[in-house]
Amino acid sequence: MNDTAEQRSPRVAVVQLNGRADWPANRPVVRALIERAAGQGADVVVLPENLLAMPAQPRDLLAMAQDSELAINDLAEWARKHEVWLVAGTLPVRPDDGDDERVAARTLVFDDRGEIVTHYDKIHLFDVTLPDGREAYRESAVFRPGHDPVVVDTPAGRLGLATCFDLRFPELFRRLADLGADWFCLPSAFTEPTGRAHWEVLLRARAIENSCWMVAPAQVGDHADGRRTWGHSMVVDPWGTVLADCGPVADTLALADFDLARRDHLRETFPVQRLRRL
Repeated sequence: MNDTAEQRSPRVAVVQLNGRADWPANRPVVRALIERAAGQGADVVVLPENLLAMPAQPRDLLAMAQDSELAINDLAEWARKHEVWLVAGTLPVRPDDGDDERVAARTLVFDDRGEIVTHYDKIHLFDVTLPDGREAYRESAVFRPGHDPVVVDTPAGRLGLATCFDLRFPELFRRLADLGADWFCLPSAFTEPTGRAHWEVLLRARAIENSCWMVAPAQVGDHADGRRTWGHSMVVDPWGTVLADCGPVADTLALADFDLARRDHLRETFPVQRLRRL
């Protein structure tokens, strides 16, 4: 964390990536974006879903799980070198019990010493056919779902962790808010059709409902499996105002400062959570 962090509002960077098919191709891009974010004063850098790879076949991630250790070592080194917290989501990680061929879609949180302080396994898996019938996804063929909501204290406040398709389940975000979340992250790889239709409105809704910031890094553009992702990585404030939007640009980032006093004033004068009756 930067030495001046206590003298100003926390600064969070949201990273947008046009994910390549393997970690060696993604590695230099991710490294450069983290370095750039740190150079612009970020205290926390949030990275998108499928950070390790967007391979030609989703099941290739099963074999790539061993490469996650390489990525984890790299991310720990960069967090320590640049003295930033990293929210790295997601990596294919084989759970310790080993009784299932599938892997977890795991978000790891690194502190500014490069230590892993917590992790979150994606709970809601994207098993859908899009309404036009031209795209179908079955994440449960590769990933096993997580079960537990996770919050962690960071330099930007208490963070509630979620991933991509979780966005459509408001009860998860309410649970995270009940656990004291000040902000949410949502590493994502939203498809182009669903992103165009629902991305911004759902991000803003989850922020508004819970008086929390929403930081949503995303994949963008065309990938090896033929999938096209929407991009528009965003930071939304607790009133629902979009503070940053990366648009459709590949391999970029945006920064936003969290005005903690304004958030506290909002929660005091517009106390939605306190007035809840159900």
